[in-house]
Amino acid sequence: MGLFSALLGNAGTVSQEELRKEYGILLIENEEIELGFKLIRDTFIFTTKRLILIDKQGITGSKTEYKSITYKSISRFSIETSGTFDLDAELKIWVSSELQPSIIKQFNKSVNVYDVQKVLATFVLKG
Repeated sequence: MGLFSALLGNAGTVSQEELRKEYGILLIENEEIELGFKLIRDTFIFTTKRLILIDKQGITGSKTEYKSITYKSISRFSIETSGTFDLDAELKIWVSSELQPSIIKQFNKSVNVYDVQKVLATFVLKG
């Protein structure tokens, strides 16, 4: 991921191997990482069981919040593809019956938002 995209707030893909190495301790038995993205210091991971949001806090980033959202609690989601003049695509996720999206993430052009949509659809529609 380029620094310019990161500074604009766009997430780029992180390899499953890198995510497993750094965050494997968060996974339960039989849980696998499907996709992961990094946005400057924050990371979000789609697993076979949930969405994990990792929020590094403070100046040094030594304090970290790990938020898990089960797919069954996701009531709806949307993707918006990048256009000719747009530099990013966008993902919105609504948790439970909230009126506004609980999660909004932007992706740089290196991310295939259809892959993100497919992972979400696969696990949200199972429940």
